Amino acid sequence: MKNEGKKRVLLVQPIAEEGMQLLRDGGAELVSASDIREETLLRLVADCDGLIVRTAEISDAVIRAGRRLKVIARHGVGVDRIAMETANELRIPVVNGPYSNLEPLAEHAIAFMLMLAKKMVPSDRAAREGRFSVRNDYIGAELWQKTLGIVGVGRIGREVARKARVAFSMRVLGFDPYLAPENAPEGVELVSDLEAFFRACDFISLHCQLTDETRGMVGEREIGWMKPTAFLINLARGEVVDEPALVKALEEGRIAGLGTDVYAVEPPPKDHPFFRMDNVVLTPHMSAHTREAMVRMAVDAAAGLLDVLAGRRPQYLVNPKVWST
Repeated sequence: MKNEGKKRVLLVQPIAEEGMQLLRDGGAELVSASDIREETLLRLVADCDGLIVRTAEISDAVIRAGRRLKVIARHGVGVDRIAMETANELRIPVVNGPYSNLEPLAEHAIAFMLMLAKKMVPSDRAAREGRFSVRNDYIGAELWQKTLGIVGVGRIGREVARKARVAFSMRVLGFDPYLAPENAPEGVELVSDLEAFFRACDFISLHCQLTDETRGMVGEREIGWMKPTAFLINLARGEVVDEPALVKALEEGRIAGLGTDVYAVEPPPKDHPFFRMDNVVLTPHMSAHTREAMVRMAVDAAAGLLDVLAGRRPQYLVNPKVWST
């Protein structure tokens, strides 16, 4: 029998035990989804007061099916897979953890840069196969005093910039139309001319949110502006890049390489061209998956959800206008 005195929280996907324990200590009854299909979520959300989601889509239909739904918590940062217009219309607060995965994402970007510059993926394969003669063919590059371009100078972009400057004395350029020059972080030169930005950089790292404005913003034209020795890093969303144009540029050697954690379709098809390229480093959308960050994301999501259910304004509120109404 359901405990009618408790608030019910739907865990769309598993989260760290620390977050679940915080919810239990806050008096919540936990409901775990067996899968992330819409029909499953439609059935489970109907009797829940809140839900926590990692990467699954929370559609308009799912939100409307939540007759008691009072809060949606994002385990992480981005909310592009949540139907925000519906949440705003129904005045449902959406909370997240904007600082929870900052460190692993920034480290992942630096790791991509190093792996690409040092040709670590093909070199590792050659060493395992006993082809030591490739040491004379695989000539890498240095990060030292190279130019790094950051698209989206938010929390993560700023941390990537800081690490690059401190560790490798890199020159850092930033492209962010929403950032006023006086608010630029120390050591980051804001560039308003996108062509000049792409032409100047040895590494370009994408950290912007997926919006109507950023969808497909790195296309054939922008890739064409890049140096043939330049590398592209994508830790934003796959849809920010025109993937077919990127594949073509990589195949033709018009840019030096790619490091990506995100894809236009996830998971990518088994015959995706990226899989056969030596100048590409891939990870399966797991750049935030460190033990430490998984705990922080779970705890931030749980804390924000409990605050809303208790009538307290949460620390990290994605849609603050709904709170005043």
